[in-house]
Amino acid sequence: MYVYQSIAQSLSDHGCDTMFGLMGDANLFMVDHFVRAGNATFVPVAFEGSAVLMALAYGRVAGKVGIATVTHGPALTNCVTALTEGARGHVPMVLLAGDTAVSNPHNLQNIDQRETVKVTGAGFEQMRSAETASYDVAHAIYRAQVEKRPIVLNMPADYMWQEVEHTRHVFPAFNAPAFVPEGDDLDTAVGMIASAKRPIILAGIGAKDSVEQIKKLADRLEAPLATTLKAKGMFNGHPYNIDIFGTLSTPAAYEAIAKADCVVAFGTSLHHFTTDKGALMKGKRVVQINDTVTEVAKNYHPDAALVADAGLTADNIMWWLDEAEIPGSGFTAELDMAVLTAHPKGNPDKAAPGFVNFEYALDRLEQALPKNRFLTTDGGRFMTEVWCRVSCPNAESFITTTNFGSIGLGLQVAVGAGFAVPERPVVLFTGDGGFMMGGINEFNTAVRTNQDLIVIVANDSAYGAEHIQFLDRKMDPGLTMFDWPSFAQIGTALGGQGVLVDSAQSLEAAIQAIETRNKPLLIELRLDPNNVPRMRV
Repeated sequence: MYVYQSIAQSLSDHGCDTMFGLMGDANLFMVDHFVRAGNATFVPVAFEGSAVLMALAYGRVAGKVGIATVTHGPALTNCVTALTEGARGHVPMVLLAGDTAVSNPHNLQNIDQRETVKVTGAGFEQMRSAETASYDVAHAIYRAQVEKRPIVLNMPADYMWQEVEHTRHVFPAFNAPAFVPEGDDLDTAVGMIASAKRPIILAGIGAKDSVEQIKKLADRLEAPLATTLKAKGMFNGHPYNIDIFGTLSTPAAYEAIAKADCVVAFGTSLHHFTTDKGALMKGKRVVQINDTVTEVAKNYHPDAALVADAGLTADNIMWWLDEAEIPGSGFTAELDMAVLTAHPKGNPDKAAPGFVNFEYALDRLEQALPKNRFLTTDGGRFMTEVWCRVSCPNAESFITTTNFGSIGLGLQVAVGAGFAVPERPVVLFTGDGGFMMGGINEFNTAVRTNQDLIVIVANDSAYGAEHIQFLDRKMDPGLTMFDWPSFAQIGTALGGQGVLVDSAQSLEAAIQAIETRNKPLLIELRLDPNNVPRMRV
């Protein structure tokens, strides 16, 4: 067969049946063979970076390596932000990137693709020859799994029509749980936990496969549970779940965290938003458990650390507590959970004519959105309030695009997640700037692929974070303001259903549209730029 066929066959050998991408001269024949011979699905995007973001979300939600493809040169440079988001989020995926033929160095699209990829933090894998094509595909997929980051496989265009004999290569990724260490580190950690009077357990997304063991340890310690932002929803239903730990906590929860004397952190790097720049760790013993050594002390230096599997370590700690007959702390008996988890209710009357109160709208949407939703959010000014007020069924049902601080990535992630869970509705919250940057071009992709997608655009006709900074310094915020078109009308024009919300009354019409939707739905919340909650950072 030809090399382009061998590449496509290699993907099929790995059970890959969905690919996101945009075709060009260096990858089009591979894509065609993947679909026609492999009976697979190709999702054509409008912008190359979208393919990477969709594959990242699809892979994470489906529990496999997501696959994307683009052609060479500007197609790859259009993926830089998305690759950086994936690398910083430690998400495995493979981007099959065509490369300019070596024989054509004067091609307008010719660049050094290895150097382009290096700046993103993603890995680079060069297809070495026509004969090694299937091996190189398999090795790229292997690297993505063990390195937990995107890998770009560079495919020279002049290989594609060379004839080869296809060889099946599939390399197993060895990812057995890390053992629990013995010796002084373990003794120190267990001693700190055993002596705590007000312990609290914090879990990040790295502990997502150890929820039951961590909950048992919390019950044994009589300690409340909390999560990082990325692990939102992990402990839903537990009676002592105080939700997000850090700057996104309720005031009462923040106070309770401040009173704790020991934080046992599983699967988190203790980001400065989580620790409130270290303020929430003062006066406490901090024990960090993470299976990746580079994440330990990455953002905060703990008092004790174990490089180990979260679930095995939780079980091991509990065994030692039982062995030493350590009593429970009694900390949970001091907590009023109804107060700790309550955010102030939104007031519909706190909005000028032509606008809706944001907190009230979120409270109503929390009640009205489908309960089995998959929740995604873009970055930006509005999202902190969304994270606090809008729930998700569990940690596996939530993705936020916050790894690189970019806006404009949310809708692409929502579409990718939708392909991984086609039986469930996907809800995206985004701002007006983010939707203009990356949402409009892919909302139509959701329409074309018949996604069950609900998009809520928080529109204050401004870049809100910058608007606030001007106001804080008593300066004219005029340069931050934009006379956007009607997003509701754009949603309808792109083939979906758009609904404008500019009052508490019209919000009820939007809620009715949620119940009766039969195509991608876009709800535009018109917000007063001078009366929007501040970011909780």
